Amino acid sequence: MSRCGFYNVRMPRTLSDWLEYIERQHPKTIDMGLDRVRAVATRLALERPAKKVITVAGTNGKGSTVAFIEAIARAAGWRVGAYTSPHLLAYNERVRIDGIDATDERLVAAFEAIEAARGDTLLTYFEYGTLAALWLFQRSRLDLAILEVGLGGRLDATNLVDPDVAVITTVDLDHQDWLGEDREAIGFEKAGIARAWKPLVLGDDDPPASVLRHAYAIGASAIRAGCDFFFEPVDADTWRWRELNFALQLPRPALAAPAQLRNAATAIAALRALGRTVPAAAVAQGVAQANVAARLQRFEREGIDILVDVGHNPQAARALADFLRSAPVAGRTLAVFAALADKDAGGVVDALAAQVDGWHLAGLEEAAPRGLPVDEFAGRLAGTAAADGLRHPDVAQALAAARAGARAGDRVLVLGSFHTAATALRELGTG
Repeated sequence: MSRCGFYNVRMPRTLSDWLEYIERQHPKTIDMGLDRVRAVATRLALERPAKKVITVAGTNGKGSTVAFIEAIARAAGWRVGAYTSPHLLAYNERVRIDGIDATDERLVAAFEAIEAARGDTLLTYFEYGTLAALWLFQRSRLDLAILEVGLGGRLDATNLVDPDVAVITTVDLDHQDWLGEDREAIGFEKAGIARAWKPLVLGDDDPPASVLRHAYAIGASAIRAGCDFFFEPVDADTWRWRELNFALQLPRPALAAPAQLRNAATAIAALRALGRTVPAAAVAQGVAQANVAARLQRFEREGIDILVDVGHNPQAARALADFLRSAPVAGRTLAVFAALADKDAGGVVDALAAQVDGWHLAGLEEAAPRGLPVDEFAGRLAGTAAADGLRHPDVAQALAAARAGARAGDRVLVLGSFHTAATALRELGTG
């Protein structure tokens, strides 16, 4: 049946129907470029989604940085929208307005508007979602919209919008098939979110030269961690954020990993770069209250400490290893690990090997075409500490086996992808 026939006769009515529909509309999952999405945005008459916009790119730390910006701005009394991806348990998580996930009805209304406007233009799943978020934000009279880049930056659908402040949290190796083989190439793609004569906040102490060259070339003002703003622990409960002639003493973030200080510091720098006053009390409240699922999210079951994290590349694994090293347990640490086919799974294992006593490997066939059956996944780990790990068909069975084999005082770490974390959260939510 043609698309027009589908639209006139059998148009989806529920959010679930719509998500199935938009997943089928483009032959590629990823088709980077702004021409298609810009054309549809023009037909939708999309303008600024908010009075101010912050766009956040980076290899790791994007979601947490968005959460800190959102929590601080809301504590300051601003009306805030946040667009993030991917989701864990429900698509609605991707669009938040005033801290509340978009309802099915509002998302359906947005998809209906996009479908009516797109004509014969093909859109990817992510492009539909980005346009839906922008359509909803434009109708919500926001003080601030925060947009999390999906992939790269320069050609990502979120780059349709000119941000007042651009943020690059970190740059490391991931998505090399799309972004380039080294940090310089990847950094150039991420730097594409910067705008001429606007602030570009960099959370890396040592950003790639390509990022700094691009900022200089377009006149963007680079605000760098370790050069223009600083952060350091004070004691077990507090830390300090500072820049020239200004400092804040703040409570530790509720988010546990050591890397979260850097994410919180980067978020504060981004908000200050907007040029709008943020009370110190709002900064403290937002840092203390910001939360995002599956970032070292902790559960306790039968005396076993269970940590769930979406970490899926070596840089994220190194941050996890730092946390495990800083928070030893009395017993063993067991890892439940399942990663997608395009990830450096061996690099993840190598980063964590010294902190993990046993491995439970799981298949992710439900995430096809990028998911793998467990035997093929295990084969990719030959020569690593996880090569002889116990094999399980899926994450649910791997987690159940790890819990059954653990004793009180042990720790179970679940990691490897958003799919892995989502399954763990579902299992632990009922366990």
